[in-house]
Amino acid sequence: MKPIFGRGPSLPIRLALAVVAALALIVADSRYHSFTEVKLYLNSLVSPLQYMANSPRILLDSASTQLMSRKALLTQSQRMEQELFLLRDDLLRLRHLEQENQRLRDLLGSPVRYDTRRMVAEIMAVDTDPFSHQVVIDKGSLQGVFEGQPVLNEQGVVGQIVSVGKTTSRVLLITDISHGIPVRVARNDIRAIASGSGQLDRLLLHNITRNTDIREGDVLLSSGLAGRFPEGYPVGRVSRVGYEEGQPFADIRVQPFAALDRVRYLLLLWPEARVIDVDGPASPTEESRS
Repeated sequence: MKPIFGRGPSLPIRLALAVVAALALIVADSRYHSFTEVKLYLNSLVSPLQYMANSPRILLDSASTQLMSRKALLTQSQRMEQELFLLRDDLLRLRHLEQENQRLRDLLGSPVRYDTRRMVAEIMAVDTDPFSHQVVIDKGSLQGVFEGQPVLNEQGVVGQIVSVGKTTSRVLLITDISHGIPVRVARNDIRAIASGSGQLDRLLLHNITRNTDIREGDVLLSSGLAGRFPEGYPVGRVSRVGYEEGQPFADIRVQPFAALDRVRYLLLLWPEARVIDVDGPASPTEESRS
């Protein structure tokens, strides 16, 4: 029985024929450029397949680049946030130091007689007793502080020293109910005693008759009487002058110039007679130069 389809050439012959045909096509293309147009069409047909085959690599490269860029941006953002936080902290400290420096400049530039010794002190503690207006400062007998010493700040009179330790002292504020300071009205030199009211924002003038020429807005200065406070330092401003029927004296209230609830730095004064060198005796002139 014969097969329907006859058997063709053997495999070796087929391979040989294919090789010969391939070599002929290569020679024809390289020598005579016979297949230039054919290759152009074939490239056009194959190019979409090449793009499709290459697209996963492009996507992966793009994703990798974006991830790296995102990571770099996140890292840079975190670093900049940390730097911004540090800069804000430095700015806050700078503002604090600037304010503190200005307070000290104002304090040292207050109207103090330059023939007296002076020293800046800082408040360490505030008395918690609501009926006692006292603060503790960081200067004591080792620095020459003495009882009765006048204490000021850049705004005006604050109080006086009532007790002295080796390195700390206690200051009685002018608003304490037990404190009184001789004052005079800057406008007309009327003299009075400004007493503490027990409130940090108020002083009282007692025993002032109704016909005394004291008005709201008058500025009170230390009079220098009794030798405790130097003359001419601002104490407060008259905030109220009231009269009640049947009362022989006026109700006069004074707003202290010094904000006693916010003071931090104080200025200690040494009258000329009390100026001494803590390391040994010295003349007032020598001490004031130091």
